[in-house]
Amino acid sequence: MSRNWYILHTYTGYEAKIERTVRSLVESNDLDSNIILDIKVPVEEITEVKDGKKKVRKDYFLPGYVMVEMDLPELGWKDVCAKLYRIQGVTGFVGCVSRKDRPIPISSTEAKNLLQRSGAIKGEKPTLTRLSFSVGDTVKINDGPFVGFNGVVKEINLEKEKLTLEVQIFGRASPLEVGFTQVKKE
Repeated sequence: MSRNWYILHTYTGYEAKIERTVRSLVESNDLDSNIILDIKVPVEEITEVKDGKKKVRKDYFLPGYVMVEMDLPELGWKDVCAKLYRIQGVTGFVGCVSRKDRPIPISSTEAKNLLQRSGAIKGEKPTLTRLSFSVGDTVKINDGPFVGFNGVVKEINLEKEKLTLEVQIFGRASPLEVGFTQVKKE
């Protein structure tokens, strides 16, 4: 037996419910805690900037999938899998053609990447930023010394969370750097 991560395919929207159900089955000893070691729903934090307000929300980056860490035995694996298949919303394991097949684990590199992206393990976690504006859009400055000025977005710097705008000051086009939350889309 060896510890591996498996991907359980589910109905979209059932991921959290299935995670709770599996944890409940392990706690009530219906599933062996020496076999089902961990379960995670892959989510990531997304920062959205809209109308000058920054919002952070969690979003599934693999909707319809749940990661299960198992130490699947050579004998008796069918019983464990049958209990997982009986959970409402579970359709099977990724990589299995039928329910009679032994589940195939994902590689340790794939598991590490998924866990890192969801923040479950330490490391360089990418953050996604979704903006309500793009290069060429006209925006209105709502904070700072240039409140009320309009400008055209010339450059977006995601790392610094800054925009370079072209603003008309005294009849001349001038570049101005502002934060994402200092502007609203016109």
